[in-house]
Amino acid sequence: MKICGNCVLPETFPGIRFNEAGVCNYCLEFKGEENLEEKKQRYRKRFEELLQEYKGKASYDALMSYSGGKDSTYTLALLKREYGLNLLALTMDNGFLPERTFQNIRNVVESLDIDHIFFKPRFALLRKIVVECSKTNIYPAQTLIRASTICTSCMAIVKFITLRMAIEKRIPFIVFGWSPGQIPVASSIMKNNPEMLKVTQKAVLEPLKRLVGNEIRLYFLEERHFKEFDYFPYNISPLAFLDYDEEYILKEVSMLGWEAPKDVDANSTNCLLNSFANIVHKEKHGFHPYAFEMAKLVREGYLDRSVALQKISQPEDQRTVKRVKKKLGLCP
Repeated sequence: MKICGNCVLPETFPGIRFNEAGVCNYCLEFKGEENLEEKKQRYRKRFEELLQEYKGKASYDALMSYSGGKDSTYTLALLKREYGLNLLALTMDNGFLPERTFQNIRNVVESLDIDHIFFKPRFALLRKIVVECSKTNIYPAQTLIRASTICTSCMAIVKFITLRMAIEKRIPFIVFGWSPGQIPVASSIMKNNPEMLKVTQKAVLEPLKRLVGNEIRLYFLEERHFKEFDYFPYNISPLAFLDYDEEYILKEVSMLGWEAPKDVDANSTNCLLNSFANIVHKEKHGFHPYAFEMAKLVREGYLDRSVALQKISQPEDQRTVKRVKKKLGLCP
């Protein structure tokens, strides 16, 4: 299979083109690290201005969507230690968190002295969503570029559970631990507004309703959120505009009692389901769902190309995949 000579995107990736030197159009469109750094500085300044405006004005300064992975752990520590924010962390238990992840979460929130909530949606509903998403693409093709259908569904529930809580508690910021490969700098600070939220919610809620019915509405915004509340939070992804070094991050989070789970795939540090979702995506679409993230990290100088290639070429542990499939009722 032909792979970009600069990043790691394969010829099967949607919309990809190569020049005579074997470099893809995504790399050719990249404006360089100097331009990226200038943009990051602007967003970092905007973030600090927003903190000055909102810090200390609500019960919590920020609600962290906390997965228990390395990046969200590092982000949580940054917000507490570097910026002195009063934080509430929220973790969704999708039924596939490793035991090590539960221990990591307990260690980290206790070490940082942060309020934390576990939210566990009913598993029968989640299982039905995952099984159906393993068979059918329920979202537009464009969403498949950045994540598998299974992960997109799971993250939609996470985002809107978090959003509901932030709106109801009038918390000014929702923070995500996305890596620079997962989100562009231009999207790293975004003010939610009712009209935009109605559109984005409909795009994920309607396909999910067709799969599992109206029960899924429990995890999304209700009409009262648009009628009764006059304040909507910002979405912030700090790692897009702050320094990002995976080796340094792993060192820092280890001092909080965080250890990488041994039963997850090479691209996850918190979820067993990811292994199964990766295999489904590769079989259906011919490219790894983390290819876009890894390619962007390589292109922007955060990750060595050989490391990225290893991450997306390493096979998933079949013992973990079998364990997941058994819990989903897909094998004996």
